[in-house]
Amino acid sequence: MRAGRGIASWQTGLCALLALLLQGCAPAPERVRPAIEEVNQEFKTQYERILAEKGTRAFNVRPADAFMGTRTALFRLGMRLEGQDPDLGYMSVAAPAPTPLTLDEWKAVAQADLPMMQQIAVRHIGLPAYLITFEPEGLEIVINATVLPAPGGSEISLTARMRQVKPPPSGMPRREYAPPTGVHKALDKIWAQIERELGVKGRSP
Repeated sequence: MRAGRGIASWQTGLCALLALLLQGCAPAPERVRPAIEEVNQEFKTQYERILAEKGTRAFNVRPADAFMGTRTALFRLGMRLEGQDPDLGYMSVAAPAPTPLTLDEWKAVAQADLPMMQQIAVRHIGLPAYLITFEPEGLEIVINATVLPAPGGSEISLTARMRQVKPPPSGMPRREYAPPTGVHKALDKIWAQIERELGVKGRSP
C-alpha cells in the first residue's frame, strides 16, 4: 500500500512539475505562427497527394444519376446541402466536424496523425507542442463534389476543407488542412456510400 501511495504521489508531482514548466514557457505568437505554417504545409502536401490518388472516381452511370446518388450519399453521412447547380454538376455540403467521420473514427485519426503534428511544432515552440490536440469543436467540414460526363458514364470528384465557425477552446491557431489520415478515412467512407447508392463500383479514371 505504501509503495502504491508513493508511486501515485510521484506521478502527481511529475504532472504538477510538467504543468508548471509548460506554463512558464508558453510560446510567443511569433513562434506559434511558423509552427502552424509548417504543419499546414505538410498537411497540404499530403492532402494534395491523397486527392491525386483517390479524389476522383469514374462510374458507369448517367451523370444525372451520379449527381443524385452523390447528393444522397452525402446526406446519409450527415452532411447538409449548402449549394448546388445540377446543370454544372456541382454541389457543396457541410456539417460540424468531425462529420462525416464518427467520434471514434476521429479519435483514431488523432492517434495516427497527432504525433506527426506535435513533432513538427516542437521544433518551433518546444514542450507546449505536446499540449496541441485536434479540436473538432468550432469547425465545420465542407465537401465539394463535381459530377461530369465521362466516357462510359460519369466522373465524380471530391474536395474537402475545414471552416472555422468559432475559436478553438485552447486558443491555439487553427490549421487550414485536415489531418491526412482523416482525409483518407473520409474519402473511403464517402466513396463506399456513393457505391451503395449507385449500385456500381467506382474506378480510378
